[in-house]
Amino acid sequence: MILASATELTALLSAVAALAYAVPAVAGNRLSPASAHFALLAAWSLHALVLAWGLLGETPRFGFAPAISITAWLVLTVYAVESQRFPQLRARWALSGLGAAAVLMAMAFPGTLLHPAASPWLPLHWALGLASYGLFAAAVVHAWLMTRAEKQIRLAADPHAGIPLLTLERLTFRFVLAGFISLTATLLAGWFFGERLYGGIGWKWDHKTVFSLLSWLTFATLLLGRQRFGWRGRKAVRVLYAGAALLLLGYVGSRFVLEVILGRVS
Repeated sequence: MILASATELTALLSAVAALAYAVPAVAGNRLSPASAHFALLAAWSLHALVLAWGLLGETPRFGFAPAISITAWLVLTVYAVESQRFPQLRARWALSGLGAAAVLMAMAFPGTLLHPAASPWLPLHWALGLASYGLFAAAVVHAWLMTRAEKQIRLAADPHAGIPLLTLERLTFRFVLAGFISLTATLLAGWFFGERLYGGIGWKWDHKTVFSLLSWLTFATLLLGRQRFGWRGRKAVRVLYAGAALLLLGYVGSRFVLEVILGRVS
């Protein structure tokens, strides 16, 4: 989970990006759509610059907060693309708040430096893991939007006010499938090439591994239930949330315990 360290330049960029995210998050509907879009685009670009500087300008670092920061940026990237196709997509204020919190968290907890004995292929392994985090996070956001749309239907709200429910459902499971494929590739890479990736430290049955495998089984059950038994609605959303929570505990949770609760930075 690669990100910049808390240097002065990184801290300045992160603070500006968080401020830019805060504008549409706090202003809400008081901003015009064009102004809110510009503010979110500026924040997204600054966030990308922070991530790029961490990868190319300094020694890469990893940790729970950098993982959350990159995941938030990936979710916002998905939102930026989808909002061009679905202008009625309304999650700007919530995602802006998420982006601001993620940037500030990564600035406060920059993580640890890449181990010198690690394989040069390790960043690719992390990239696969981060891609799965981002895709499942996008699935969770769409599931939340789907739940909100269902409530609006029950309240007899305007059916044309947002994205159609079936469209949200299709998008949700597309992200679940893509995330499942990425997570499978990540686990397989760790299983077969763990010793090379981590400089002599192969596959370990630790908390990260156990929670990651449990999340994989949960998502596999969700996809199988969808395919064979037609799972949808609340049942499917609950299973999705459970799998996402297990995945979050897998890396982010274990690193949070090590870095924040136990105070171990190595």
